[in-house]
Amino acid sequence: MANNSYEQELLFGRDAESSAKRKALARLMLSANIEKSQIAQVIGVSERQVYNYRQQGSESGRMEDYQDKRYRPVSELKDYETAIANELIQHPPATAKEAAAKIQKLTGLKRSPTQVRIFMHKLGLKPLKTAQIPAKADPEAQEEFLRSELEPRIQKAKENEQILLFMDAAHFVWQVYLGVLWCISRIFIPAASGRQRINVLGAFDPIGKELTKIINRTYVTSTTVCDLLHIIAQKYKNQHVSIVLDNARYQRCKLVMEAAAELHIDLLFLPTYSPNLNLIERLWRYVKKECLYSKYYETSKDFEAAIESCLDQINTTKKENLETLMTLKFQLFDQKPPVAA
Repeated sequence: MANNSYEQELLFGRDAESSAKRKALARLMLSANIEKSQIAQVIGVSERQVYNYRQQGSESGRMEDYQDKRYRPVSELKDYETAIANELIQHPPATAKEAAAKIQKLTGLKRSPTQVRIFMHKLGLKPLKTAQIPAKADPEAQEEFLRSELEPRIQKAKENEQILLFMDAAHFVWQVYLGVLWCISRIFIPAASGRQRINVLGAFDPIGKELTKIINRTYVTSTTVCDLLHIIAQKYKNQHVSIVLDNARYQRCKLVMEAAAELHIDLLFLPTYSPNLNLIERLWRYVKKECLYSKYYETSKDFEAAIESCLDQINTTKKENLETLMTLKFQLFDQKPPVAA
């Protein structure tokens, strides 16, 4: 039997129903003819309280006898819940202190940031990191592209009728990228002593979860794109291949278009300013998080080795990590972003 406060805490917790639980357990044990002293020890109350439990409606057996009827004050903010929710949803605050100021201005009620934070959670609000979209993005064009061009190819890829790839270049620079670490005291990361970079042109298959890539230390050019197209054509020989890519000059040029036509590869160019529809962008962010943020490399060779090792593991040991990240679900936007004055 539980015989100390810690065990009682595990048994009953600290929630609002703990009193009702004690009452119900006491009556159950009384019906089993267990001594009041033992019951008091188990549930952590006095013998007199056990006696009271037996006396309070013991014969009626009504459910309300087991309810916790302790007084709980209702927040005055409850009366303004709808108005507060509308204000905070339409004008999201950056901090609980800012939200408290908005609430005081709206209702005249002054509350601490802690109280306001609890209240905002009850409203369903939570702190979420903001994200950016290109100012010139066209949501209507993106939605039409997704519906008429991309989704039919996704369906064919899922049915193994074709190969769908997402292609783009990434440039990883040897420099310090500060991030967040859980630690006792603040950690200082030495800055890299150079500005070398490693370039990757990759094409990701979201069905097979495989990356086909070319790495260099100079530049990604139209020739690099053509080289990757030949590698893809050889890898997926005798299969219909569609590649989703952006409108970078070195990709949308005569040399690349002719090479794709010769290799029978379908190039599907995204609407302008639509990185949210290019799945491989997520992969590049993953690599940066794995290899760059809060990391220090003493030499450029160490830096390059880390990038190459991570990329090599995309098709093997890191496949499972990418299972939920590289899904064929795309973020669209309801309206055009505001144009800066």
